[in-house]
Amino acid sequence: MRRILKITAYLLLFSIIALFVCDYLVKSHASDKCSADLHKLQKAKIGLLLGTSKMLANGNENQYYRHRITAAVDLFKSKKIEFILISGDNSYENYNEPQMMKDDLLKLGIPESKIILDYAGFRTLDSVARCSLVFGEKDVIVISQQFHNERAIYLAKRYDINMQGYNAKDVDKYFGLKTSIREKFARVKLMLDLLFGKDTKYLGKKIVIK
Repeated sequence: MRRILKITAYLLLFSIIALFVCDYLVKSHASDKCSADLHKLQKAKIGLLLGTSKMLANGNENQYYRHRITAAVDLFKSKKIEFILISGDNSYENYNEPQMMKDDLLKLGIPESKIILDYAGFRTLDSVARCSLVFGEKDVIVISQQFHNERAIYLAKRYDINMQGYNAKDVDKYFGLKTSIREKFARVKLMLDLLFGKDTKYLGKKIVIK
């Protein structure tokens, strides 16, 4: 029994250390590469808008979604980017993150010719990998909340992407607590994916954005 408890304690300690180390590595790598200030960003051809659900389970609008849409519009209208590549989940017939985001961007005055959809952005890894391997883009500003941008930027170095992050407004800390905790574990998963060479689920033919 003592041996089991000892092993459990070691595993718990290792897990805690892994959480802190992975979090530190991601943050430190992205610390000077993302900002909520448009003036601190260099111009890039592509704004990679990372998808999320528009509505919450309780029927309210997802504020992460709303703030990302606002950020994408601000970035485009400031002429920091030429195109918006929306990468999100479309794994179910009645669930289409890229199309939902496109519809809202069109309502806010973004020209349809400047919006490109990637329906296979099931995970952040997929979105970043496909941006390079399918769309061939190497100069990108990723658009999401800071915690998400940091993880995308860390992934970008694997695919030789020069990636900056434009930080959309975050949600209230109380409402975002669950997401913050989940993000810590997502960073450990990120390191494991890189360690074991996990790649995007789908590739397909090359697509040129012009």
